[in-house]
Amino acid sequence: MTLAPWLGMAATSFLAAMLLTTNGFGFAVLAVPFFLLFAPPGEAIQVAIILSLAISLTVLPGLRHNIEWPLFWRMAIGSLAGLPLGLAAFTYAEPVLVRAVAGAVIASFAAAQGYNHYHQRPPSLVMHPIGDLVAGAAAGAATGLVGMPGPPVVIYLLLVGAPTQMSRSTQIAFFALIFAATLAANTAFRGVPGLDWAIAASLMPVTALGAWVGTHIGNRLDDNAAAILAVVVLGAAGLYTLAAALAAALW
Repeated sequence: MTLAPWLGMAATSFLAAMLLTTNGFGFAVLAVPFFLLFAPPGEAIQVAIILSLAISLTVLPGLRHNIEWPLFWRMAIGSLAGLPLGLAAFTYAEPVLVRAVAGAVIASFAAAQGYNHYHQRPPSLVMHPIGDLVAGAAAGAATGLVGMPGPPVVIYLLLVGAPTQMSRSTQIAFFALIFAATLAANTAFRGVPGLDWAIAASLMPVTALGAWVGTHIGNRLDDNAAAILAVVVLGAAGLYTLAAALAAALW
């Protein structure tokens, strides 16, 4: 890898890590679309998964007291069903179509949630064990397919009006688990090239710096600011993913 692509991935890693530790998600949502500009799809997704796992494990000890463990375990159980489906679909699905659908869904949910928040409407759903399982399954499938577990979980927790600090901590714990499972599955069944590990290792210092900055910001966010940030990040990521997929299909 030459210097210019590496610098692009480094800048992306810093911002993505800052987003993850600020509001509990955002690394893969931001990193995967931009990594795809600088590296082949398989390499971009693998590096994003490795970095996401590493940074989640790094910041998790300081957040463990705010984790809602029953919610975490229900989403984890759901992800066990969704992850194999996503990994299988990745083998056969048309990547451009997958990214287009994912981008459209994410942007639509972000727009709906932004509308509800602006008009001060109450949460659209009530948190329920079945909803927890479904959100986990959707996140598992999304991880295997496009390396982005965040949108299904974030959208669900936004819709039920989950408290910011609980949501942030539980999401990061869940992402650590799902990324570890995905990386283990990829290593066992596909293999992870040494170059992917080397690129991820070279990006780790700047990623850690972004996480440190994001942690200090996240500790000061209230529920309103966190909800606005989540909607903005989801909307931007969804629109970008959709636009990139459409551009690839047309050209």
